[in-house]
Amino acid sequence: MKSLAAAVSFLTRIPVGRFVSCGAADVARSSGWFPLVGLAIGAMGAGAAFLLRGHLPLPVVAVILLALDALLTGALHFDGLADTADGFGGGKDREDVLRIMRDHAIGSYGAMALALLALFKAAAYSALLAGDRWLAAITLAPAVGRWSILLLTAALPYARPTASVVRGIGKISLVWGTLILAAAVAAPRLWCAAAAAIAAIAVSALFGFYCRRKIGGITGDTLGANVELCECAALVAFLWSAR
Repeated sequence: MKSLAAAVSFLTRIPVGRFVSCGAADVARSSGWFPLVGLAIGAMGAGAAFLLRGHLPLPVVAVILLALDALLTGALHFDGLADTADGFGGGKDREDVLRIMRDHAIGSYGAMALALLALFKAAAYSALLAGDRWLAAITLAPAVGRWSILLLTAALPYARPTASVVRGIGKISLVWGTLILAAAVAAPRLWCAAAAAIAAIAVSALFGFYCRRKIGGITGDTLGANVELCECAALVAFLWSAR
């Protein structure tokens, strides 16, 4: 179970690293478990929603879910989205984009991206909680987002010359992760669950193509950005089905 512990340690702030020592190679080998970790994150959010939705206004519950997401993950992918927005928005060429993305300071593009993401997710959660498919949506969206990491790493090269966990993620992880996600998508027997996965494929394809043109591949930041974009796309799929 060391590989699962490595995936949990990498994607969340759950302190499993105190009990299992995991290096970069272990994280790369563990990537097939990423969708399962996403399911666990989603299940925690769904549990919180179940406890709170009958006692607090739905917009308040939605904001709490957003805060719980950031707390559980250390806002890892939020940071990737902000860095990517700053780099792609302000960079003049490939080298400039990669340099800006290395800078941990948040610029205007990054700040706007984070604000829009927070507003969108809070509004989406609030709308979903008013319907009957909120449990599947809140549980599955994080899994779909983490699955998108495997899609892009299988399709695109790493854009930086330096070593990275990303380089070690193999295509076999995509197969294993897809099996996990397929089982999760099939469980609720809702067509919108499959639509959420299809939406993630479409978003990953479009964003991956843009990354390839802009910087020649992917980085950890662009993978994080794509996680958030795919989560939003999954939420849209569930919202659309409720109309």
